[in-house]
Amino acid sequence: MAKASPKPAAPESAATPVSEPLPRVELYTDGACSGNPGPGGWGYILRHRVSQNEREASGGEKATTNNRMELTAVIRGLEALTRPSVVELYSDSQYVLKGLGEWMEGWKRRGWKTAGKKPVKNQDLWERLDELKGEHEIRFHWVRGHNEHPENERCDRLAVQARDAAAGK
Repeated sequence: MAKASPKPAAPESAATPVSEPLPRVELYTDGACSGNPGPGGWGYILRHRVSQNEREASGGEKATTNNRMELTAVIRGLEALTRPSVVELYSDSQYVLKGLGEWMEGWKRRGWKTAGKKPVKNQDLWERLDELKGEHEIRFHWVRGHNEHPENERCDRLAVQARDAAAGK
């Protein structure tokens, strides 16, 4: 019986490309509101440690809630990313972190209803976060608010300034 000749090696250009690891960024967020509802603001700091690049942004609304501002800060920070990334998300909001990490899948299974069969508050923002969560690998970190955490304090100042500007102060 004749031996089969070995297959020729695939040309270099046909090799499967090796995917590069995702960039790693830190996203610090905070929201603020005067009254609930009332004028509110949000702020974020986005940092890429390797390149030392950092971006911050903030904004406000005349009539909103604290939870909406907390969610908006995360949304705006994730939207600022130009490609899929590993995101270390730091927030003092249990609502945001538990919503993203624990509650959202159940809400979606129940048609955006809570375990008590009530509509999920801020569904529009949660749906946008769900889209963004699909683009990035997000890791959640809770920080105690107003506890001298430098980035959290800076985000708070950004959010309060934006809240005051929205209120016309």
